[in-house]
Order: sequence, then C-alpha cells, then structure tokens
Amino acid sequence: MTTQHLAAGRSAVKRGLDPWRAAFFGVLILAILGGGAWALLGSSLLVVRHEEVTGNGPIPAAEILAAAGIRHGTPLISVNAGAAARRVERIDQVLSATVGRAWPDTIVISVRRRTPVLAVAGHGRFALIDPSGVTVRWSRRRPVGMPLLANAPAQLRGSQDVAAAATVLRELPARLRELVASIAAPSPQEVTLHLRGGVTVVWGGASHAQEKAGEVLLLLRTRARYYDVSDPDTVVTAG
Repeated sequence: MTTQHLAAGRSAVKRGLDPWRAAFFGVLILAILGGGAWALLGSSLLVVRHEEVTGNGPIPAAEILAAAGIRHGTPLISVNAGAAARRVERIDQVLSATVGRAWPDTIVISVRRRTPVLAVAGHGRFALIDPSGVTVRWSRRRPVGMPLLANAPAQLRGSQDVAAAATVLRELPARLRELVASIAAPSPQEVTLHLRGGVTVVWGGASHAQEKAGEVLLLLRTRARYYDVSDPDTVVTAG
C-alpha cells in the first residue's frame, strides 16, 4: 500500500469521527450550562441564607429587612435588587439604598440616611427635617447648633422654600453658620437669617453666596443690627 493510500485512509477515518466529536462536545457544553443553571436556580447551594445591613445607624435593621422583602431560600440570582432597594427607600429616614449580592448566600443592603439640617417647632416638640423637607425624627428639644426654620410652610416635604433655606445654610462659611439661630424663607428668593444677639441678615436668593458671606463677615464688625446683602453690590445696614 502506498503512502498516498495510507493518508487517504486516515483522512476518511478522521472525517468519520468528526461528527461524533462535534456531538460529544455539544453534549458536554449543554451539560455544563445545565449544571450551572441548576446551581443558580434549582439547587439549594446558591440561595439567600444571610442578609447584612450597613449604614442604617438608628434605623432598625429589622425594619429595613422587612421593607426589602427578600425571603430566605430565594435563589440569589433571581433577587430583584432594584425593586428591593426602592422598597427600602420608602422608609422616611432613608435617602437612598442599594442591594447587592455577596456570593454564595448573602444579600447586602447599604443605606444612606437622611441628615436633618433644620428644626421646625410644633405641638410642643421639634420636627428635624432634611433639605427636602422630610421629617427625619422628632425631638423634645432643638439640637444645639441646629437653626430653627421660622414661619415654616404647611407642606414641608418637597417645599422649594425649605430647599432654599437649606441651600443657603449649607453654603455659609462655618464662622457665620454657627451664629444662625433661625432662618426664614417665605420664598426661595427671600431668605432671611436671624443671628444670635438679635442681628437680622436679609440674604435674598441662594446665588452669590460667597460674596454675600464676605460682606456679612466684614459688616458684623460695625455691630449694626440689620444687614441687607440680597444684592451684594448694594449693601444696606441699619441700627
């Protein structure tokens, strides 16, 4: 038998084996995929057994877990993290939440809490609200250093007036902010600061905060009782 005949024979055998080889690898791939799907969705290996809550502070972890509504035994891959996070965000004290997976069996819920910046008096106590007007908690006493929101609107949540007051307060330099006893904002363009010692500062809108603050810090040396810096180019003082 010649070399050409041997080569032709081996080639024929190889062609005959190729379909079987392809079929074998096809079955192997399907088995791997099926095993992976079973591990993720059908077995008890990768299911929710533990839940962790971080960043919640005074908010009870049990309240957050109840709001998330994730059942133990649920396949980790099938947990709708976005929907669970949105349910947690319905808690008033929660500003935002994220839900993540820590394989093989843990759900981690990270919470960002709302921070109160203003106190609103009412019914013998104080509502401590964040810049969006959401009541974070109630207190019988106004916390030291937290300004009172004077003439607060009836509807606090989502109020542009509250947002303007909080913005002005946030942009004040520390030296000036610590002097603020109360702040009024009948409209976003009519913010007024009441400083300790009976000093009134008509601030106006939230724009030009740096220029206005600089003017006030200079003018406080004159020991006047009234300052209008709503237009930083035309400052008015009295008393």
